[in-house]
Amino acid sequence: MVLLKDKLPKRKSGILMPLSSLPSNYGIGSLGIEAYKFIDFLCDTGQKYWQMLPLVPLGEGNSPYKSPSCFAGEILYIDLDILASEGLLSLSELPKCEFPTAIDFKMVREFKIPLLKKATENFNTDSRDYRVFSEENRDWLDDYAVFSTAMSVYNTEFLADIPNFIKHRFGEDYETFLRDNEDTIRFYKVAQYFFYAQYFELKRYAENKGVMIIGDIPFYVSPDSADVWGEPENFLVDKDLKPDIVAGVPPDYFSETGQLWGNPIYNWDYLRENGYDWWIKRLKHYLKVFDVLRIDHFRAFADYYTIPAESADARSGKWEQGEGINFWQVATGKIGGMRIIVEDLGAHSPLVKELVKDTGFPNMRVLQFGFSGDSNNPHRPENFDQNCVVYTGTHDNNTTLGYYNSTNPYEKEIIEKINPQYKIPLNLIKLAMDSDANTVIIPIYDYLMLDENWRINVPGKPTGNWTFRVPKDYLSEELFEIVNSIARK
Repeated sequence: MVLLKDKLPKRKSGILMPLSSLPSNYGIGSLGIEAYKFIDFLCDTGQKYWQMLPLVPLGEGNSPYKSPSCFAGEILYIDLDILASEGLLSLSELPKCEFPTAIDFKMVREFKIPLLKKATENFNTDSRDYRVFSEENRDWLDDYAVFSTAMSVYNTEFLADIPNFIKHRFGEDYETFLRDNEDTIRFYKVAQYFFYAQYFELKRYAENKGVMIIGDIPFYVSPDSADVWGEPENFLVDKDLKPDIVAGVPPDYFSETGQLWGNPIYNWDYLRENGYDWWIKRLKHYLKVFDVLRIDHFRAFADYYTIPAESADARSGKWEQGEGINFWQVATGKIGGMRIIVEDLGAHSPLVKELVKDTGFPNMRVLQFGFSGDSNNPHRPENFDQNCVVYTGTHDNNTTLGYYNSTNPYEKEIIEKINPQYKIPLNLIKLAMDSDANTVIIPIYDYLMLDENWRINVPGKPTGNWTFRVPKDYLSEELFEIVNSIARK
């Protein structure tokens, strides 16, 4: 039985652009004018989708896939100019600084956080909009604000470093902590209001322009997160909130020793008994935030890889059977129509293929994976069915030009013969657009024909990722002509 209730529009395309990668005067992309310009560009070139990376607070290694919250937004994306226009900052408080081309997260935080704190101090928390926001998001907002305050007060990113009276929320010491840090707790709550107020204003603008936003959520949560601290019963953690087993993937295309992510495993017995309430809450939240939701590592609903927490790498893990179609039957009954894209890349078990088929959700195909293997390779364009979403590459891949530069002579020869009237990688973009797939999403760096020096992430590399920003003048007439001539309308 296919569960899909709300299919994606047919024969459309869009662009993958991390919000953080947009130009700005403050070192990192924001929800300000450049985001609106990008939506205008998508509209003017007939693009239906803007796909983003997760918008949650950045975690270890500045990764959006290991966030300290599944529900909060990254406050570095708040636009300072909008705050100034609302009278919460003065223009004189926004000095022009020279930021490097790539994101320097330390520099951005040192510049931006004090200004955000000043804006929250100037904000009236008695406003009706703020009170409504606080009430509607109380089930995650309060925990997130207190958790973030504890991490800030004790100058740590790790749950293990905070005192037990905070970790377990008991006694007079905990009440004193809350009273002594009321201003910091208020800052984290108001900053979330700023983020979501600016985001939903941007989303309304996109809707009016006919552009849908594809969001992205990781399957797992961080071990050092407000989610684990606030509702530990949903996870397999001990009394000190430490996981005994953690998530990852075995050796694969990206890493010879696999990937040891370190995320806690869900307590599926508890979640199942409670109607998957935590997951339902999460899906409902993000199906309001985004028009379409891409679920990273979707395969873990079919089967997932667990690794002893003390392991040095991922080779000692084992596969466990996931919740399968039962989860999605419950979710569909509670939520209704869902526009979902499933990330099912990597080696497939029969369980994964069966689950994707049973849900009816479109899955992913990646052209960079399509020039090796035999004729049954699902990433070869001739094997695409209509109900899939095709990418030249994902945020975990090299840029397509970088991939071409580093691949073997055999694959290079194949690529060079594809649509030879176009430069590489535009020829592969054209190949994706001409395929049977209903949806095509192209990373912005492939339209800009950028090489390996511009890739977003190298899986397994602990530092130096997520710093990609487009050049300030990227919205050129040449780019307009390229997208307008190659992409679907």
